[in-house]
Amino acid sequence: MRGPVLHRGPLPELTDHLPPWPGEQRGDLVVRRGPAGGAEPALFVHGLGGSSTNWTDLVALLAGRLDCEALDLPGFGHSPPPAQGYRLGSHVRAVVRHLEQRAAGPVHLFGNSLGGAVCTLVAAKRPDLVRTLTLISPALPDLRPRQGGDPRLPLLLLPGFESLARRQLARRTPEQRARAVVRLCFADPSCVSPRRLEESIEEVRRRSGLAHDGDAFTRSLRGLIGSYLVTGPRALWRQAARISAPTLLVWGAQDRLVDVRIAPRAARTIPDCRLMVLEGVGHVAQMERPDVVARAFLGMLDEIGQPREGAVEAHEHGPR
Repeated sequence: MRGPVLHRGPLPELTDHLPPWPGEQRGDLVVRRGPAGGAEPALFVHGLGGSSTNWTDLVALLAGRLDCEALDLPGFGHSPPPAQGYRLGSHVRAVVRHLEQRAAGPVHLFGNSLGGAVCTLVAAKRPDLVRTLTLISPALPDLRPRQGGDPRLPLLLLPGFESLARRQLARRTPEQRARAVVRLCFADPSCVSPRRLEESIEEVRRRSGLAHDGDAFTRSLRGLIGSYLVTGPRALWRQAARISAPTLLVWGAQDRLVDVRIAPRAARTIPDCRLMVLEGVGHVAQMERPDVVARAFLGMLDEIGQPREGAVEAHEHGPR
């Protein structure tokens, strides 16, 4: 385990008016493709309740270096519900199938939250498909209750209580639900621009009209928690120890959903790992501080490839 190297070279300028990249149906998934220009393929996998649009700003910062695709997991975003359920292994197989069909060689793989758990297993099981791995608050096994989380989430795990939790959510307007998600996932909700907030509200409104919306969230959550109970060689922590790709691990110190206290264990478990914990950041560092995540990722590329002038140790100057 070591700290990351931050790349100091210039990054593209971000704008609040940048819309999500266009999406298209590819097999069973909807995939958004970033602007052309980067030569090295990359794939971005969102978290529970999220979608491919969670990566819009980070993709914009990395597009000059990477050929970026961000997918909607089965049942999320614009992807249709899966035929074989929402178990964690089903999401893993969907990502592997997409990478095999893309046939672009090993990719730079990014995952957040549920997507981080998915990408952990992809990297462990199919090292031939992964050149580097970037995990942002990955949902690795930790059954301790979280302070400050959504009190309805545990209800979704209990038979008979799921309908109660859904009825409570149904009483809220799309704007109330979107703002609640922002408060839960962001350490500083004020950093979310009006444009991004409006996109979130419209996505909640659209999703609320889909028959499978609640099932996608609830069953994926149950599948994730169920994976925490697996023991032996198939256990997530055991799988993480098999990862051979250079790995960047990013955690928000104010993460209310995945406890930052497991970050050191994750960094010790994954063999070639760089850990960066960001103060004042919550569960979605790629959305709260895309510039820092981009510099840490590019710094990892500098480190494993030809070192570039302008790289600096993150601990010397801090993440901001």
